[in-house]
Amino acid sequence: MADIIARCETKGLRMTDQRRVIARVVGEAEDHPDVEELYARAHRLDPRISLATVYRTVKLFEEEGILERLEFGDGRARYEDADRDHHDHLIDVATGEVIEFVDPEIEALQEKIAARLGFSLIGHRLELLGKRLKD
Repeated sequence: MADIIARCETKGLRMTDQRRVIARVVGEAEDHPDVEELYARAHRLDPRISLATVYRTVKLFEEEGILERLEFGDGRARYEDADRDHHDHLIDVATGEVIEFVDPEIEALQEKIAARLGFSLIGHRLELLGKRLKD
């Protein structure tokens, strides 16, 4: 939370009390909330916060590179702190559950493919969609 606020202040963003609450909510999120979920959480902390304020703040934070927008194929944009350690996502299309993971073999393979095609990989995003296998 303080890290997000500090990054916003470093970028010269005016941090109102409501923006601080939204930054706190994002910083404490252990999932990938959409704007409506962020609003519900922020509104519990400060009932004066409007949905429009959350939308504007999330858009600003995304534009400034504070938040990363994620699309998991369910029609809702979700968000996470853009400064988190790299990870990939596995999305259960039946339940919407999102599992974060890092796999060294996948990371190495992506580097190898990029090099074979004449590129130096500077970043990537991997989202796998699936359904749980029955036991």
